[in-house]
Amino acid sequence: MNYQMTIGIEIHMELNTKTKMFSGAPYHFKKEANTCTNEVDLALPGTLPCVNQMAVKKAIEACAALNLKIDPLVCFDRKNYYYSDLPKGYQITQQFHPIGRDGYLTIKDEGVSKKIRINRIHMEEDTAKQFHLHDETLIDFNRAGVPLIEIVSEPDMHTPREAALYVEKLRQIMTYIGVSDAKMEEGSMRCDINVSLARADSEELGVKVEIKNLNSIANIETALKYEYERQSELYDKGETITQDTRRFDEKSQTTVLMRHKEGSIDYKYFPEPNIFPIALKEDYIKEIIAKMDELPDVKLERYEKKMGLSAYDANTLLSDKELANFFDETMKLCDNAKLACNMLVSEIQGLLSKLGQSLCESKLSPGALAKIVKMVDAGEISSKQAKEVLSAAIDGADPSEFAQKMGLKQNSNEDEILKLVLEVLNENPQSISDFKNGKDRAMGYLVGQVMKKSKGQANPALASRLVKEELAKR
Repeated sequence: MNYQMTIGIEIHMELNTKTKMFSGAPYHFKKEANTCTNEVDLALPGTLPCVNQMAVKKAIEACAALNLKIDPLVCFDRKNYYYSDLPKGYQITQQFHPIGRDGYLTIKDEGVSKKIRINRIHMEEDTAKQFHLHDETLIDFNRAGVPLIEIVSEPDMHTPREAALYVEKLRQIMTYIGVSDAKMEEGSMRCDINVSLARADSEELGVKVEIKNLNSIANIETALKYEYERQSELYDKGETITQDTRRFDEKSQTTVLMRHKEGSIDYKYFPEPNIFPIALKEDYIKEIIAKMDELPDVKLERYEKKMGLSAYDANTLLSDKELANFFDETMKLCDNAKLACNMLVSEIQGLLSKLGQSLCESKLSPGALAKIVKMVDAGEISSKQAKEVLSAAIDGADPSEFAQKMGLKQNSNEDEILKLVLEVLNENPQSISDFKNGKDRAMGYLVGQVMKKSKGQANPALASRLVKEELAKR
């Protein structure tokens, strides 16, 4: 039997701030356990929360990027529950007045666009991290209090592919505007997925099953494919689906039962008494939005329509924020977007791969790449010579100085090259005869001899043109 899958996704995303949501404690992912915490994070008696202004700014940027209506009144609430990773015995969140409501983002699959609605974005603080050992549990409070936004979608996705595209698009947007580094492998972006199956002709949704803490795009797609098979098999047998919370097991590539849900938990929310409501001025919100970094879709349109890049080249650049930013800085200093893109995504990436380096680890600068692009455009060096110059520039060499030192400067002086062409033709009468008899290879041979005489410095295109013109005269 055919079943319709319905998917909604809740994403917890750590904000890219230097300090925590309600304290001045710093946070770094790889720091030694319990070294990024203070008395506020540990909820010691007499401590009070203080709202992180930068976290509010980042949340506003996220709302604007995802087309949500921003609430200018910032209010916080207490979500009461007791667990060992929650020092206060409650979490400060935004239950009643989220920072943003009713937004959307657009995904595209094989040229077809689809709008995925976003119900809300709210701010809250993260919990501590637990490490469950054989007979004990260790707690690292470094993460306790880290600023989060929770992004809650509407159940608008119906295939594992759509869910994966949604999460990937969301990750891309948040990293490009600097809201979060969105590193799923480090837990700065965590996904909980609600999924249900129902008969394809049914107007009612099936029983909702939650899959917790998915930590990669690939796992999201795999987990949902497995859930479709698991639930459809149960329906085909006439069995019922229970409202479960499950986790994804990477080893078996299946979802595993964590616990049954017998009803919704009453967290007993109430307004946070230690944080007064904060009224944001309209001009303040507008100023934050006006200063936001360029969104990926806007950048993509600029690459294709204004710079003339192909869709493939534009998307290749866009797939890596570091690559796209490097390209943008390069294009402030030169005009040939196609050549700069080709060098960046092909030659440079290939050289860096052999060296085992990333772009940011190398000594190559946008200024150096722009200089090489200009040298090729001006005919000072050939495309082949440009590879040598790029290799040196990655090690920090100045392109012009290196080309001069190594004798790589390309000769585009027409009179000098013509002199060489005439010498070659006079020395190779048989090749001229072969060309006249339709042997096209003779042309290549003659151009090669010109390049040899110039020690590889003659402009190949100019040499080829001059050889062709002189052959026509004989």
